[in-house]
Amino acid sequence: MVRPYAAYPMTCKKRWRMALNAISFVKTLHHLSNKAFHINTPTQLLRSFSYLSIGVAPEEPSFNNVDPKLLSDMVREKSSESLTQLGGVKELAKLLETDVKRGIRDIDNRKRVFGENTFTKPPSKGFLSFVLESFKDPTIIILLVCAVLSLGFGIKQHGWKDGWYDGGSIILAVVLVIVVSSVSNFNQSRQFQKLSAKSDNLGVEVVRGGRRQRVSIFEVVVGDVAYLKIGDQVPADGVFLEGHSLKVDESSMTGESDHVHVNGDTNPFLLSGTKVTDGFAHMLVTCVGMNTAWGAMMGSITREVNEETPLQVRLNKLTSAIGKVGLFVAAIVLVVSMIRYLTGSTRDDFGIREFVRGKTKSEDVMNAVVGIVAAAVTIVVVAIPEGLPLAVTLNLAYSMKKMMRDNAMVRRISACETMGSATTICTDKTGTLTLNEMKVTEVWVGKKEIGGEDRYLAPSLVQLLKQGIGLNTTASVYQPQQTSLPEISGSPTEKALLSWAVVDLGMDNIDEVKQNCEIIHVETFNSAKKRSGILMREKRGNMNMNIHTHWKGAAEMILAMCSNYYDHTGEVIVMDDGERVQIENIVKGMATKSLRCIAFAQKSCEKLEETGLTLLGILGLKDPCRPGVEAAVDSCKNAGVKIKMITGDNVHTARAIASECGILYPNNDELDEEAVVEGFQFRNFSHEERMDKIDRIRVMARSSPFDKLLMVQCLKQKGHVVAVTGDGTNDAPALKEADIGLSMGIQGTEVAKESSDIVILDDNFSSVVTVLRWGRCVYTNIQKFIQFQLTVNVAALVINFVAAVSSGKVPLSAVQLLWVNLIMDTLGALALATEEPTNDLLKMPPVGRVEPLITRVMWRNLISQALYQVLVLLILQFKGRSIFDVSEKVKNTLIFNAFVLCQVFNEFNARKLEKKNIFEGLGKNKLFVAIVGLTVILQLVMVEFLKKFANTERLTWEQWGVCVGIGALSWPIGLLVKCISVGPNK
Repeated sequence: MVRPYAAYPMTCKKRWRMALNAISFVKTLHHLSNKAFHINTPTQLLRSFSYLSIGVAPEEPSFNNVDPKLLSDMVREKSSESLTQLGGVKELAKLLETDVKRGIRDIDNRKRVFGENTFTKPPSKGFLSFVLESFKDPTIIILLVCAVLSLGFGIKQHGWKDGWYDGGSIILAVVLVIVVSSVSNFNQSRQFQKLSAKSDNLGVEVVRGGRRQRVSIFEVVVGDVAYLKIGDQVPADGVFLEGHSLKVDESSMTGESDHVHVNGDTNPFLLSGTKVTDGFAHMLVTCVGMNTAWGAMMGSITREVNEETPLQVRLNKLTSAIGKVGLFVAAIVLVVSMIRYLTGSTRDDFGIREFVRGKTKSEDVMNAVVGIVAAAVTIVVVAIPEGLPLAVTLNLAYSMKKMMRDNAMVRRISACETMGSATTICTDKTGTLTLNEMKVTEVWVGKKEIGGEDRYLAPSLVQLLKQGIGLNTTASVYQPQQTSLPEISGSPTEKALLSWAVVDLGMDNIDEVKQNCEIIHVETFNSAKKRSGILMREKRGNMNMNIHTHWKGAAEMILAMCSNYYDHTGEVIVMDDGERVQIENIVKGMATKSLRCIAFAQKSCEKLEETGLTLLGILGLKDPCRPGVEAAVDSCKNAGVKIKMITGDNVHTARAIASECGILYPNNDELDEEAVVEGFQFRNFSHEERMDKIDRIRVMARSSPFDKLLMVQCLKQKGHVVAVTGDGTNDAPALKEADIGLSMGIQGTEVAKESSDIVILDDNFSSVVTVLRWGRCVYTNIQKFIQFQLTVNVAALVINFVAAVSSGKVPLSAVQLLWVNLIMDTLGALALATEEPTNDLLKMPPVGRVEPLITRVMWRNLISQALYQVLVLLILQFKGRSIFDVSEKVKNTLIFNAFVLCQVFNEFNARKLEKKNIFEGLGKNKLFVAIVGLTVILQLVMVEFLKKFANTERLTWEQWGVCVGIGALSWPIGLLVKCISVGPNK
């Protein structure tokens, strides 16, 4: 019997009503859908209801419960008690709203709350500091005192209108020299600071949104999960999340040389600025910027670039020696001029005696004495070639800026010039000579090659290979969607292995492999053993099942640990001596094809075993040579620089790559036998054997970092200037020992970069050759400027000395000499220091350690030009008035004008020390042309429009033509002189 509706309880009635409404709603939808599908015209389509979409952004965490000072003090003091009070590392991650597996997303909000990972440094030296430093020069101070006295006497004697010219002109000239040199030094200082800031901008790997990505160290924020490996610098203060065998060098913070173990139990704290020396880990960032211990320390340090390069030291000694000569000449000029004046032997422009005892006013005497002192001091100013160190600074700053454009970042400025003297370059193979783009091209399982149509591998073997590749790795795989291609992060070798596992073994999800296994122990990759291993437990359901050891590394190293091998069907076969030889021949055959051979082995055992393993397979990775590397090697050979390849690969791979790059000669078998050694052979040679064979060795295979260091030491003992490339943490000793350490910017660790002098930003050997070219350019440009400036020094000193001794007066006034000083110091340095390198530089032999700075070629050019200038200007001094029928003042203007124009034309001669065509490449150096043009225009203004300021008279067109002709004669003289052979330097 059916119950009436009213008899049901209230809850049942509600359910019936809900069911009825649902049925009605479904019928209505069904009716509307049928109606829509049977519409014939588009205009009859049903109109959908309009709606408003409202995007609701997730609420950003406020971090009100987080005390940044507490976190800062906790890490700085390594307070385990404070960490325990916060609930441990996992609770701290929750407090910072961080997913330890997927990282964070809200970057900007964290920057606002906790600050950015940048350091507030004390302000650097401003422009006024450089001005004040210039005023501290004793010669400048004496000149200014003389100028002030001259100004005072002149105004008292001739009034304001005419009396200020002599003293005021000197003051203005001195101020101009100071301002120009200060602006130059200030600009170079800023340039060095910019380059320093770029060298501080390190790359850091962080996990954000489940994806491992590389960001700038300045972009790291509190809550970030950062990945650390050997050679990395810890980017901020934080705590250990997970990892294995992590050791940190805290000597930069604590001064202790012992490496500190960091783990999740006894010491989970990581300090910013410290270096990872072993193992790998993920860390949780807790403090950034000025809240870190490193930030607090760096905030109190001003990093000034006060490094003096070896060339600057040599130039300072040269400057000092020339300055003493100038001081001696100035003293003689002062004494002779004073004696001639006080004895009445000097006359003014009208032929009247300047000094008559008892008749000449005391103000005139003081004014004359001040003028004589000022002239003598000005001779000292001109004689001291303070432009030499300035030229080095300008040259280095310009070169460093240009080298950055050519993918070379200079960390120590002395390396720029030292590189020009390099006689040997010890280079890595991977990434430097090759592209560092690894790809698995050959696979062998047992004695069978897996490829083509026959790709069958037993499922059990596939599973073991997945475990060996997916677990024994420092790389990671990120796949945002099921259909998208996986993104693999890690070293090129690790990426190639994982890519092969994903594509050929079907390892779609690396996390699945990790979830099914538990890693018990990790033996991280070691450059000495050249292998890495793990001990793992395979999990099935709730039971702990098989425990396996997995090893991966250099094929011959892993092969030596194996007693058995798998064939492609999964059967285990005992490896007797015959089988071992066959597999070794397979490895050798792969190596001769320039393949890097990586082997995998496994064993079921309770601990990490290194013997009795079963070989899983051997993978051959191809890393093609970089385009243009053979041409770069040839350039080095033509430049007299020897190339030695030092690699961790086996001897067959090393020989194949070296032949491909042009380091070895494939047709000269006898020489190649001597040219290729293995690290253990070189290590076991006696010292005498090493020193005897070192020059003939061109390739060292299976080398350790110690072998590389030993080779550098031996080469230096034989007198070589050695450049070394390196990218690993263990390369640091060799990079420091070398004359020039070159680290790799892409694959190089932060420890390697810190130990190097120059960072090759693109890891390309061609960039190493570019650095060599720039190094030689720096040295050559300095030599050009020395030749140019010493010519001016010699000519100015001789002319003023002879004129002062003979007539009691100097033809060049203080203002004129200061103008010459400005031309040859700042403007000359800027013009000649900015010559760019040419390929001709790589056709010359390297400059030795004890090569004289001023070569015979330079002495030849310098003496010939100085003699010509002295001869012509002395003729003008003694015969100029009668030759041109002019007054004394016009004659002195002719001497001044001819002298300056001689320097302008000689600046072209200085561009080429030996080549006769001095105009070659002139169009490329627009700055040189601009400076020469500016010098000529300013000289024209000085002579024609600043007569009282410069103590000159206007010249006629004919007189200008004579001055230009005198200057232009230096070109044919320079051409003729270069035909005279002077022989090599000794």
